[in-house]
Amino acid sequence: MPSGTFQVEVGLPINEVWDFVRDMDHWAPLIPGYIHHQKFTNRQSTWEFYSKMGPIKKKVNLMITIKEWIEPTRVTFDLKGLNENLSGSGYFLAEPLDNNKTRITGFLDMTAGGAMGPMINAVLKSVIPKITEEMGIAIAKKLNQ
Repeated sequence: MPSGTFQVEVGLPINEVWDFVRDMDHWAPLIPGYIHHQKFTNRQSTWEFYSKMGPIKKKVNLMITIKEWIEPTRVTFDLKGLNENLSGSGYFLAEPLDNNKTRITGFLDMTAGGAMGPMINAVLKSVIPKITEEMGIAIAKKLNQ
């Protein structure tokens, strides 16, 4: 299963990190390829991305369902492709290192199904780690502003 993990430390208390993470409007635009997202409830939204996987370029639409919000440390979610045969899951984890320093860990796994699944998964194995790393860097930069 193609997956990626990022880990960054920010010079902020965990409650300030949580204030940022708990609202997807703050960090969704920081995801590489982001085009748009729409919230239906506080637990379900659709996201649109511009995807470039090798020579293939296209828009990908995903339904994101939040499985749990555990304030101030953890958000877990599932995802399902709306226009592609994709499924996956992920999480954000915040851990206080001291009163003014927090470690953020993010994880994403995504698997393609169908006839093209094996080929797409081979590409996702290199793409997903890069996306998660870029996202971690962007979140840390935004939080440290």
